[in-house]
Amino acid sequence: MIANKYLIQGFFKNTLLHIFLLTVTISCLFPIFWMVRSSLMSNATIFVDQSLLPHEWNWHNYAVAWTKGNFGVYFFNSLIYTVSVVMGIVIISSLAAFAFSRLKFPGKDALFYMFIAAMMIPLPGSFVPLFVLMNKLHLVNTRFGYILCMINVGLSLSILLLKTFFDKMPSDLEDAARIDGCSRIQIWWHMALPLAAPALAVVVIYNSLNVWNEYILATLLLSDNNLMPLQRGLMVFNGAYQVDYPVLMAGLTMTAIPIVAVYLFMQKHIIKGLSSGAIVG
Repeated sequence: MIANKYLIQGFFKNTLLHIFLLTVTISCLFPIFWMVRSSLMSNATIFVDQSLLPHEWNWHNYAVAWTKGNFGVYFFNSLIYTVSVVMGIVIISSLAAFAFSRLKFPGKDALFYMFIAAMMIPLPGSFVPLFVLMNKLHLVNTRFGYILCMINVGLSLSILLLKTFFDKMPSDLEDAARIDGCSRIQIWWHMALPLAAPALAVVVIYNSLNVWNEYILATLLLSDNNLMPLQRGLMVFNGAYQVDYPVLMAGLTMTAIPIVAVYLFMQKHIIKGLSSGAIVG
């Protein structure tokens, strides 16, 4: 009887927990579903047709958003910025984290704490000196200048994550690599990076989300319509097509799909990287 009592209590607890989680999931996914649904409707039926699925699917909205809304250019720009920034952050932060973790040099701790302290400075607080610096370097309204600034934004947290992971790496592996004749760079490339794959996955997805969704810095540095990323271009697009809601929803859908796909593809590595920072190999 006692065992049955605990089984019944456990069943009800699990049922309530699953109902709660299912409710939260639906509440999070429903706006995305409604956005996609609205993007397939016409401007005349979007506020009239209250069915879950539209009676007539209007794929022409995506063509209008891609061409007339200049979304093809915005999408290409965001792709360039995201790939360039993430690659730069991965290379620079992994080299810096490996040096902070495995090398001994004067001022190492002070330099590392300076990187950590930079995380406490909000991005708007650095706008004035950042714009002045970019202006003096003649990098305002250039792809390279925006990429450099975004790399700088993501370095501190990435170095902290990777250094924590490298600190847990067994020194025996590094000693064995030295015996085999590997240099510091070869140890970093052939040993440290493969073992830090879960932490690198966290760095990649975090910075991909950050760059793909960035708006404020792009507004500050970029004024050329042909250089704008998706989020900045979306505001220009919204101003031009604010009455045509299905086309606007099509643009929002195209903005959301790539980063959602990247997250779904890498979610296993992200969870592993966040939960197993003390386990290497």
